[in-house]
Amino acid sequence: MTQHLEGDWLELAMTGGNTIRVLKAAHPRARRLRLTVTPKGARVSYPRGTHPAQVSAFLRSHAQWLEQKLDELNLIVKPLPPLRIGHACEFPLRGELAELDWSEGAYPKIEAHARGLTLVVPRPHSRALPIARGLLASHLEALIRRDVSRWLAVYVPQLGLAPTSLRIRPMKSLWGSLDTRDRINLDLALALAPPAALRYVLVHELCHLRVRNHSPRFWALVETLYPDWREQRDWLRQHGAILKAELDRLVADVAD
Repeated sequence: MTQHLEGDWLELAMTGGNTIRVLKAAHPRARRLRLTVTPKGARVSYPRGTHPAQVSAFLRSHAQWLEQKLDELNLIVKPLPPLRIGHACEFPLRGELAELDWSEGAYPKIEAHARGLTLVVPRPHSRALPIARGLLASHLEALIRRDVSRWLAVYVPQLGLAPTSLRIRPMKSLWGSLDTRDRINLDLALALAPPAALRYVLVHELCHLRVRNHSPRFWALVETLYPDWREQRDWLRQHGAILKAELDRLVADVAD
């Protein structure tokens, strides 16, 4: 088992190839380390001041139990088959199962159709895979920008505030962020999620233009703009790990 720290998450790569993501949280009243598993995922809480090595050792000692509990809830991200030239596969797209297939052509392009997407790549195939990944990344970004531009026209007048720019890229743990220059970042994996989930993340970051924290005032503003936010937040918590794994399979190694 190997581990990787990323923000408030600890990622554990198990010997069988599975990946487990555990939320880390210091608790002011905690007297000992505690590991919990719910349908929302795994969480380790610990007293403030606990050394990270202690947290890691605690998780390692409970790795087998943790893997079993997460597997019971279908929350473990199992290894996905790699993207292979000429081999069709299924993947999530805008919350629906879609088919990705291949075709040969004079120049590389991506074709959208009722069943999903077709990647058209020319011979020779020596560079076809990175070209295909780039096509997929560009197509997914275009889908997000199309939705976001439509929703910004609705929410910006209500807020009286607008982001200075929008950046879409793969993000390890977050779904979105707002930086100090009012630029919104969105995870490219949101193109694989239902549009309602993408909409929630956008509204979340837009509300940070007015309230920079997660106070009751912030959530009240989110509620005003998007009353269904809880359902979409819970959907992302339940399905987010597999979406990020699917995105990595599709566009891994594409330059950020």
